[in-house]
Amino acid sequence: MSFTGNIGNAQGRNGHVLLVGGGVIGKGWAVQLLAHGHRVVLADPAVGADEVARQVEQGRQAVEGLGGDLRGWESRLDLVTDTGAGLEAALDGAVWVQESGPEDPGFKSRLAAWLDERLPPEVVIASSTSGTMPSALAAACTRAPGRVVVGHPFHPVTVVPLVEVVGNAHTTEDTAEQACDFYRSLGKRPVRVRREVPGHLANRLQAALWREAYSLVERGVATVADVDAAVAYGPGLRWAVVGPLLGQHLGGGPGGMAHTLEHLGPPAQEWMDDLRDARLTPELVSLLVDGVNEEVGERGSDELSAARDALLVRLLRDKRDAGRSLP
Repeated sequence: MSFTGNIGNAQGRNGHVLLVGGGVIGKGWAVQLLAHGHRVVLADPAVGADEVARQVEQGRQAVEGLGGDLRGWESRLDLVTDTGAGLEAALDGAVWVQESGPEDPGFKSRLAAWLDERLPPEVVIASSTSGTMPSALAAACTRAPGRVVVGHPFHPVTVVPLVEVVGNAHTTEDTAEQACDFYRSLGKRPVRVRREVPGHLANRLQAALWREAYSLVERGVATVADVDAAVAYGPGLRWAVVGPLLGQHLGGGPGGMAHTLEHLGPPAQEWMDDLRDARLTPELVSLLVDGVNEEVGERGSDELSAARDALLVRLLRDKRDAGRSLP
């Protein structure tokens, strides 16, 4: 397979989105962008055309089920495997840069500085990083550090709408909103993280739940399968629709959050005070791995992922159809 896009003429085609890094997240961004009509240049020395084509086909059902259109995607994608002159040429006409390289803060900072030096100052440089602070990336940039933001998606990029947008001390409100608007145009649901913290927002919430889940397994309170069932068939159902805090508000009936906190606040405080730390020792890792393997049985990860994604697409379509009835 070959792709017919022409990097040298990108400016004449209303520009392109430059993706730097073609791992799972980078290829996911490519599929999402192509499904929303963008021209895309994907730069990665280790990514070939067949690999991208497989990712498109794997994500096609989900993105088209959510309103995307992948017809003719081959003519709107260029691959760059030369990270020297080839990547330099790909900067010409780039209207947005999404970096999804290795989770190495040093590498990301050097790349941000290299891009900042060469791109027009109005072009946003967004990083998919799950943990690097935007201030660390911006500190390496001398030309326009405020245009460096975190735009952290969640896997699979073609299904999960959340994108965390985190600016740095130089980022203006206009730039942050520009980033949110860009992700909204891709069918995403951006959230602003207004102060830098390690792990941004959603990963910290996940980590809090993981910590207690690991501890419960380690202490023999519940099996891995029962922990998963407790979330997936209990509060997780509500959280997928309204989130944990609005869920508390609705749980309070006419009195809302105030009633919930008045009546359940004291016992909830006791539960929070009793939450335990968990250290990922070799013994705990073995418990978790063995427990998941027992829970999964003979089902492969591809089968489970496909079933998960199909259900997520249906849920997201139902949420969209609910319109203003839900947040």
